[in-house]
Amino acid sequence: MPSTQPVVRPVAFPKPLAYGTLALQSRYLLSPLAGYTNLPFRLVVRELGGLGLATTDLVNSRGLLAGNRKSLQLIESCPADSPMAVQIFGNDVTMMCDAAQLLEQRHGVESVDINMGCPVDRITKGGSGAGMMRECDKTIGLVAGVASSVAIPVTVKMRLGWDESNISAPMFAAEFEKAGVAAIAIHGRTRAQGFGGQVDLAGIRQVVEAVESIPVIGNGDVRCVADAARMLEFTGCDGVSVGRGALANPWIFRQLDEWERTGEIPPSGNFEQRLQLLMRQFAILEELRGTKSAIIIFRKTAHWYLKAMRVRAWLRHQFQLAKTRSEFEEAIKVIAAEGPIGGSGTDALPDMHIPVPSGPIAHW
Repeated sequence: MPSTQPVVRPVAFPKPLAYGTLALQSRYLLSPLAGYTNLPFRLVVRELGGLGLATTDLVNSRGLLAGNRKSLQLIESCPADSPMAVQIFGNDVTMMCDAAQLLEQRHGVESVDINMGCPVDRITKGGSGAGMMRECDKTIGLVAGVASSVAIPVTVKMRLGWDESNISAPMFAAEFEKAGVAAIAIHGRTRAQGFGGQVDLAGIRQVVEAVESIPVIGNGDVRCVADAARMLEFTGCDGVSVGRGALANPWIFRQLDEWERTGEIPPSGNFEQRLQLLMRQFAILEELRGTKSAIIIFRKTAHWYLKAMRVRAWLRHQFQLAKTRSEFEEAIKVIAAEGPIGGSGTDALPDMHIPVPSGPIAHW
């Protein structure tokens, strides 16, 4: 069952979190999560409250400039999706600057984030993502170029370094601050670690200590309020970015924000509330993509919704087989009638963690 242990409320922060002139309503941010942090998910999380900033899935700068359909879908937004940042990746300074300028002209984009953290081979082999950490001078020049090419805040998300013998994040953070970057988000692992082992809070703290005034956002292994409290206290970071923890519990931002303001932690959603949220997110996706495509796209997101709701395995399987609106509705009807394993629709649910990729990075 969810932990009932009290979590120490943080000492009052000296100032609200801001990226340059962009003031954020809270210091708790939604991380880019490939395949999940699309517009429908961002909207339902915002509706629950407590979210300071949401960032899109990483977008190829080349594809964006070419008007690639998938790239344009990744940056879809609406007035309710605010404030919103778009994360771009690439290794060509001209192309990255052009992509940032294109985004600056697009209504609703309030910040551009440069991806320096993706560990996946197909990204790093071309010198993008975490691969940028292997080319110091080129990377500093690229980031400086992007930061100076637009008026909206430019941020960078990176890892601690390429491997344990190359912990370069503190150096990069100091150089990026000089170049005009508005904030740094740091995932507390090296590229070589992938998502293995534990997040290195001491490493994040080194990045915090390397900058003079820009905010540093901690990231990695934050699955509940206690995890965020530990990161804030140990590292001194200015905010916390949550990815898989939000997929498992979309209420986490409201919990974090209320905990910071009052010391109380409201409950996450029960079975009935999660079912309502599932249907709300699907309805937004269906409006964007049409019923047939929405059903297919939504399957992997629904898998985690239903696991968190403690839906029986055979019912989750039946849901995945739905191909039409009527089959979708029938699967939902049966799930609603069956309820969660070992409880009622209004009972508190056990914590559920989303597994991270495992095994050699080259196989991801």
